[in-house]
Amino acid sequence: MKVHNAEIVISAVSPAQYPESQLPEIALAGRSNVGKSSFINTLIDRRKLARISSKPGKTQTLNFYLIENSLYFVDVPGYGYAKVSKTERAKWGKMIETYLTQREQLKAVVSLVDLRHPPTKDDIQMYQFLKYYGLPVILVATKADKIPRGKWNKHEAVIKRELDFDPSDTFIIFSSVTKEGKEKAWASIEAAVAE
Repeated sequence: MKVHNAEIVISAVSPAQYPESQLPEIALAGRSNVGKSSFINTLIDRRKLARISSKPGKTQTLNFYLIENSLYFVDVPGYGYAKVSKTERAKWGKMIETYLTQREQLKAVVSLVDLRHPPTKDDIQMYQFLKYYGLPVILVATKADKIPRGKWNKHEAVIKRELDFDPSDTFIIFSSVTKEGKEKAWASIEAAVAE
């Protein structure tokens, strides 16, 4: 998709604040510093629509980005960041769970992991949660530019093994620096939206 129009529409904390629209939605979930904002900005060819923070864990709301007036990207708070209090984390957890399990417009979840490292406990939990609720998953392994191409397969195998990856889900190796995986990510998102 060639993106000419993209804007953040609302930051929501409860269903009452979600956009009143029937447009399809794609959620983006991942650890606080996995590169979600960079992923969004790369996909929509913008430098700064999704704010990239020097402090991980800044996104504390569900951020709805309207893309080409045809779908929403919904950026959910990053998980696994230590500096947030337990009560705060529990609140986010509830908010994310409510959105992921109750939103009818949700077509798929882009789950981001870091290609360089085995999935964290939080990554594994998130993937299991999405599988439990039967949500279509597009697994995106970010920061591919940080490791030699010859080692990608090895890293991919580790991630798939640790997650007990379902072969019916999509796996994409991605870099916001080289744009590796951008076309494949869009193709997967468009396919999910068309379902």
